[in-house]
Amino acid sequence: MRHFLELSYNGKAYFGWQNQPDAISVQEVIEKALSTILKESTSIVGAGRTDTGVHALQMFAHFDTEKTLNQSDLKYKLNSFLPKDIAIHDIFKVTENTHARFDALSREYLYKISLKKNAFTFNNSYYLKSTLNIDKMRKASKILFEYRDFQCFSKSNTDVKTYHCNIMKAEWIEEKNELHFIIKADRFLRNMVRAIVGTLINIGLGKIEAEDLHNIIKSKNRSEAGFSVPAHALYLTRIEYPEHIKINE
Repeated sequence: MRHFLELSYNGKAYFGWQNQPDAISVQEVIEKALSTILKESTSIVGAGRTDTGVHALQMFAHFDTEKTLNQSDLKYKLNSFLPKDIAIHDIFKVTENTHARFDALSREYLYKISLKKNAFTFNNSYYLKSTLNIDKMRKASKILFEYRDFQCFSKSNTDVKTYHCNIMKAEWIEEKNELHFIIKADRFLRNMVRAIVGTLINIGLGKIEAEDLHNIIKSKNRSEAGFSVPAHALYLTRIEYPEHIKINE
């Protein structure tokens, strides 16, 4: 039987979501906990990858087991076993072939920029001392909707079949002493959100104009785009799935 885990984590202590040979990952920690509790080797498949230091307010992963599970009991045991920076919110059955990654309809990310020095938020937002032209950044964000190929924002030497993504939302929201960038798409390339934010910041700083974004995207060249903003201020916030995948008991 296939089950979904819904979870969140603070990515500060981890080298991303995905298992790596010589570095600790979120996936590895959860798999060890799950295997210990179920008393069988259990692997999980996540809805995607988050890079080193990136956080997730909502992440999903699936795993298979032939055992009959008490989901509430398993959730309690996992949360007791896992470190404080990983939390399991729900466990539920899904249809047999449901895939946490391939069946996701969309993913949404949030990037936090602090406009004022704050001793309590420096670990989870990017403090930017310079003044930004937010109107220009908003204008540039709308240009993203005109394109599908975002190779210019992708990490180099990435093994993907296509650089096409359908961006559904890209907006800047002003909070008290913070600026939030929210972006939603059917899929994201590696480093894509951080490269987009860095490019939009360059526009806000007046280093380039909003209209320059057209040529940057058309270039398909990562070196033409802006810098990659720090990972510690990036959050995976929401993943959507078709309603029919969940088995109601």
